[in-house]
Amino acid sequence: MEQYIRTDFKDLRLQQANRMIAIASGKGGVGKTWFSITLAHALSAMKQKTLLFDGDLGMANIDVQLGLMVPFDLGNVVTGATTLNQVVHYCDKCRFDVIAGRSGSGGLASMPIGRLQILAEDLALLSGSYDKVILDMGAGVEKSIRILSGMSGRVIVVCTDEPTALTDAYAFIKLMNMQYPKCRLEVVVNQAESLREGKQTFDILQKACQTFLKISPPLLGIVRRDARVRDAIRSQMPLISRYPTCEAAEDVIEIAQKILQDEKNV
Repeated sequence: MEQYIRTDFKDLRLQQANRMIAIASGKGGVGKTWFSITLAHALSAMKQKTLLFDGDLGMANIDVQLGLMVPFDLGNVVTGATTLNQVVHYCDKCRFDVIAGRSGSGGLASMPIGRLQILAEDLALLSGSYDKVILDMGAGVEKSIRILSGMSGRVIVVCTDEPTALTDAYAFIKLMNMQYPKCRLEVVVNQAESLREGKQTFDILQKACQTFLKISPPLLGIVRRDARVRDAIRSQMPLISRYPTCEAAEDVIEIAQKILQDEKNV
């Protein structure tokens, strides 16, 4: 069944190559959701019509971080109560659309493959209305996460210098490379003490990939540790709005600029 889904999405992934971006980690607690929100905000500020999809139903918190009160969320779609386009919510703070998840439901991880395929197809159709669709995937390497990540044009793996974060990022890259060998995998090092230390963290991960997987996922960017990030999350305000010139905001903006520049060079 999994082989069928890969084949079914082959042409679809090519069509969405410059549109859908999955943000994954392999491990929780690395700032993946915050990075997804901030990247979506940066792209939106660059006049990219953007949709942020909360694919982490078990620990969904995009709406919490942004202080949104949404009448419907992805959990309603999973149960069949609503369609995907009916749960799109506009975030005034960031000027992008959001499809919120539902914390504690676990619906995506336990969803039958056939139902997951329908959701993925609906998301692909909906993405046609946007310049960029950011998929904030759940932590881990479950099949549902790999399938939705695999249909994206590029997959950004977020990690930190913690040994478990590096190990889990490597495991995610390994499984994605096995299942989707043509998938564009890139790395973002988050919460780095400095650009130099962030590069050292990336080098460790890259060396493991080169040695054991014979691949070299490129470094997309480094986000420096910044106390203002915690303050922004606590205030339920996007970092770029609250502290637009802080180091972490500048780092994510640079990553967004690189993504758009990469597309111009294709």
